[in-house]
Amino acid sequence: MTIKTDYSRFDIHDTLTAPEGSAKILEGVGRTGDIPKFLGVLAGAPAAIRAYALARHELRRGVLPRRTRARIALAIAERRGDSYSIAQHARAAREAGLGLDEISRARSFTSSDPREAALLAFLKELVESESRPSAHLAEEAREAGWSDEEILEAIAHAALNDFQSLVANAAALPQDQTDPSVLPAAA
Repeated sequence: MTIKTDYSRFDIHDTLTAPEGSAKILEGVGRTGDIPKFLGVLAGAPAAIRAYALARHELRRGVLPRRTRARIALAIAERRGDSYSIAQHARAAREAGLGLDEISRARSFTSSDPREAALLAFLKELVESESRPSAHLAEEAREAGWSDEEILEAIAHAALNDFQSLVANAAALPQDQTDPSVLPAAA
């Protein structure tokens, strides 16, 4: 009997096959559960996985609420048509307490929460525009209660999630069957 399997366009490394510069990061992730395929692929470039891990670590220590980070991750993955990351971010968003309706809204850069919607509208124009976003969108985000620190951090989350989606799409990653607590989502 033939069994059809999903594949990646790049090698998906584990702790035994990863280049020396990536193995420690994968070992750390492996202690908490399965290694997500995204990180297994990214391990093929030690500098890239180190940069991703450092940026993700620092942003997790930031000021944005987990639910906001989840909304941003979903919006970016949807924009990129990245089914791998959408599935991961949706699981992480549910763990963060977002309902299915709110997850659906986030995938369209919106929210039922006016404060969240203002930030997502700014980010949407930022990532979809070929030039600078309209000044009024940044002001609306501020008027909704977002500080400059929070807005700048949201931009950093959008960039990090865009990087993940670029890699996931380039690799044509199949879905992970893993514990969402170790997902590379912006959660």
